[in-house]
Amino acid sequence: MEGIERLPGGPSVVCFSHQNWADPLLVLAAIPQRPRTYFFGPEQGEMRRGFRNCLMRWAGVAIPYRPGRRGLVAATARAEALLGHGSTVAIAGEGRIHSGERIVLPLERGPAYLALRAQVPLVPLAINGTGWLGFRRVVRVRVGLPIPPGPGSLVRPDAADVDRMTAAVQSALEGLITDFPDQPRPGLIGRCLTELFNEWPEGTRPPVPARKDDSWTY
Repeated sequence: MEGIERLPGGPSVVCFSHQNWADPLLVLAAIPQRPRTYFFGPEQGEMRRGFRNCLMRWAGVAIPYRPGRRGLVAATARAEALLGHGSTVAIAGEGRIHSGERIVLPLERGPAYLALRAQVPLVPLAINGTGWLGFRRVVRVRVGLPIPPGPGSLVRPDAADVDRMTAAVQSALEGLITDFPDQPRPGLIGRCLTELFNEWPEGTRPPVPARKDDSWTY
C-alpha cells in the first residue's frame, strides 16, 4: 500500500483501475474503514449473479442501479446522499476489467461527474499485480493526489469541467501504474483463480491493448 496518507479524511470519490474480480476486495482491504466505502454499481439485475456481486450485496457496500437513464439518476442521487453523510464512493472508472499492468483504458465520465456534483475530491487509486493472481506475488495499491472539484453545480456540472477532471484522473492513473511490469502467467491454480469470477465483455481474456496515436486499440 502506497500513498495512504493522501486519502482525504472526509468524503471523496475514488476512481480505481480494474483488472480482476478481486480488485474491489483489495480496495476495501487497503483503505481505512472510516469513512465507510461504497461501490457504485453493478446493475441490479446482476446483484444475485457471481460471487463478487453476491458478496458486495451481502456486505451492503454496493450502490446498484437499474438499467437506463432513470436507474442511473436514482443511483447517482443515492451516491450523492452517501457522500453528503461523509462516506467514500469507489468507482471502476474504466467500466470494465482489462488486461495489462501498465494499461488504463479510457475512463468514463461518471467519476468526475459525481465528484463535481457532490463537490468532493476525486482520488486516483491504481491496483497492480492482479492481472494474474498467484501465491507469493506482489499486489500494489497506490493512491495518487486527490483532484479538487473546483467550482461546480449541484444541478448539472459543466461538460467541459467533467472532461477536464476526467482527463486529469486518467493522466494520474497512467502515471501511477507506469512502473509495474506485466507478470508471467501462473500455474494452473493461479490461472483458474484469476479467471474464476472475471466477466470479459469479449467472452475470454483479450490480448494486452497497444497504444496507437494516443488511443487504446485491441
